[in-house]
Amino acid sequence: MTSGPPRRPGVLAVDSGGSGLRVAVRVVEGEAGAHGAVPRGAGPKGAGPQGVGPRDAVVEVAEVATKEPVRTGPRGIDPEHLMEQLVPAVRSLTARTGVSQLTAAAVGAAGFGTLGDALRAELPGALAREFGVREVALAADAVTAYVGALGVRPGAVVAAGTGLIALGTDLSRWRRADGWGHLLGDCGGGAWIGRAGLEAAVRAHDGRPGGSAALLACAEEEFGPVTGLPGLLYPRADRPAVLASFAPRVADCAAADPVAADILRAAARHMADSAAAVCPAGDGARVALTGGLFRTGEALLTPVREELARRLPHARPVPAEGDPLHGATALATALAGNALALPRDASLLHVVTSA
Repeated sequence: MTSGPPRRPGVLAVDSGGSGLRVAVRVVEGEAGAHGAVPRGAGPKGAGPQGVGPRDAVVEVAEVATKEPVRTGPRGIDPEHLMEQLVPAVRSLTARTGVSQLTAAAVGAAGFGTLGDALRAELPGALAREFGVREVALAADAVTAYVGALGVRPGAVVAAGTGLIALGTDLSRWRRADGWGHLLGDCGGGAWIGRAGLEAAVRAHDGRPGGSAALLACAEEEFGPVTGLPGLLYPRADRPAVLASFAPRVADCAAADPVAADILRAAARHMADSAAAVCPAGDGARVALTGGLFRTGEALLTPVREELARRLPHARPVPAEGDPLHGATALATALAGNALALPRDASLLHVVTSA
């Protein structure tokens, strides 16, 4: 009697942010496949959060990305649009890795806390129908950023990309600050910095105080005459990402332009305010920075470190061990083995087991 090809289990990890979607499928074999442990190195490219589980089993991860953010509408984040992007990506990744069974999934989504009702209602069922996934963790992107950066340790993480949110935990409950979106908050994030830089540009164009000739020149290089900015920005659904695309130009100008430097210093103060609001007391707390915004370099990192040291002298600054996709991969792997030991919260970390 012949048997079919061996089943190769895996887990699905998704990072849905303001600039697009990142998807990973991780092969789960050996000790992790048998017991659901989260190995060190559980994320893409072999670098993952420490302190989440036992040591390595066999780890193999494949990753793809899209550049289209998932739409939001009257019901919040659109699960159908997410699945439209996810299905071809997952089919490609399972073929590439040879995974025949996805046992668990973790989806980290920007805006999940306030815009996640439709995801909670529909996404677990859609993942079960399309891929046979039975265990699903739906999380705010701040949670996946936290796990990617610190693993399971008390502390605070500032996650800054297009938006900004700070998340902290003493491992008994979560605390969050900001993450309110570019119209109400995300203070210090990429869209905030980009908008402030463009405001300084149009002030210079008008001849008003607070303007920056350097930022005006950069804005016109990026977008054309600034008189066209309202028509370029206001109708676009991806307005936060367009604003955030100007943040690196603000950082580039900061060394020689005091207006740009003041924008980054103000962003650093906002980040420290959010971190201080969520960081647990006690000498064991750690604080980490994660997200694409920090790739702008020392023009931003230096004032952020100075402000964090001033506001949180008890917390030890540490480098992030991985990014939000690493964190989602670690959550999915832990969920596959019933080993997810983080605080549950309907708006931050929601776990569903499908029938």
